[in-house]
Amino acid sequence: MKTFLVFWYGIFKNNPTFRLVLGLCPTLAVTTSLENALGMGLAATFVLICSNVLVSALRKVIPAAVHIPCYIVIIATFVTAIDLLMQAYLPELSKSLGIFIPLIVVNCIILGRAEAFACKNGVVDSFADGLGSGVGFTLALSLIASVREVIGAGTLTIWGDLAIKGINPGPVTMAILPAGGFIVLGLLLALINRLGEWSAQRHGAPPPLPVNLDCRHCTMCGNGKGKRSEER
Repeated sequence: MKTFLVFWYGIFKNNPTFRLVLGLCPTLAVTTSLENALGMGLAATFVLICSNVLVSALRKVIPAAVHIPCYIVIIATFVTAIDLLMQAYLPELSKSLGIFIPLIVVNCIILGRAEAFACKNGVVDSFADGLGSGVGFTLALSLIASVREVIGAGTLTIWGDLAIKGINPGPVTMAILPAGGFIVLGLLLALINRLGEWSAQRHGAPPPLPVNLDCRHCTMCGNGKGKRSEER
């Protein structure tokens, strides 16, 4: 049951994009089409799972003084592997995503899960955490990309030649431009927060208070909790 909850929280309660607001650079850059979003999400999921499992397996071997450099080396190894595989078997997608595949090495979602969860938990739970966070990240990218592509291009490119065309006869080009990415992300965040308020009210709970985006309120590690306890 605990393993399932870890997986579930990674998708919804601790969704990297919509709840923790992390990894926004690739989120805004690659969500011009659904195909790009799926490719980026699946690549990040692969790295998340593999790095979480290996970090968890080696957590008692890696010295505390050098764990961050070791985590980066582990992550870089799997990023290099997925980058070479995409260049070999999905060259068009690799070219479309460009530098953002190598930049997964410094993606705060992946390093954050290794530092906050994998180094403190077993291999099975770390696998579930990586899978849940990866699926949550992929779903968030796909939702943003679907909205942007439908509004901005009038199409929905699922994968390769598999696409739906003519959805929007009057596309608004700004939606697939950088400014459109910020607008769509902001509107989706506002909608998700509003749905959270409605859900709390329906269950008789007080609406959740706005969360400040600083270390005191971060759910990635225990530092925020500790600081809040000290402040009390």
